[in-house]
Amino acid sequence: MISSTIRYMSFPLTEPPPEFAKEIVSVFRKHESRIGTMHLKKGLASNEVLMAIRDDLVLLGFEVEASKIKADKIQRPVFFGENGQPTLMYEIDAYHPIWRCGFEVEAGRAWMGNVIYRDLIQALVMVQVDTLVLAVPNAYRYLTGGREIINQDYDKTRKVAETLYGHSRVRLPYRLILIGY
Repeated sequence: MISSTIRYMSFPLTEPPPEFAKEIVSVFRKHESRIGTMHLKKGLASNEVLMAIRDDLVLLGFEVEASKIKADKIQRPVFFGENGQPTLMYEIDAYHPIWRCGFEVEAGRAWMGNVIYRDLIQALVMVQVDTLVLAVPNAYRYLTGGREIINQDYDKTRKVAETLYGHSRVRLPYRLILIGY
């Protein structure tokens, strides 16, 4: 039996992962041959990864971005104004209203483009996001000076999460499920 290269951690480390974490991770494992960055010569774009797992996320109860067209995007409110109307909304790849779970899939820009920091900060202020699922490549491959470089996005993102959730000066108001694909 070949073991999976899909891995995950749940934060804070002092609490067990939510029950639904394994269901979400199983979706990534189901599509590992298509999206797994440890064996692919060139990883997919984040939208391609999201589209590969989209139908299975919908079966779990997620509302999932259907395309880059504004009407197909998922938005979570940050502020409400007069008559209870949202005055600021942030886009998110998917949202599960029962689990109150936001979902972001990142690819090449996850680490080198600092996108993980944006995701972590936006989850702080989105209404009714008690858990953030953040999926990043295990390995992001790129060429520089004619040679291949492999950036370990999952490992680097895990260290950031361990620091944030383990430091006494920070108390994040949501749980994090970090998935390396």
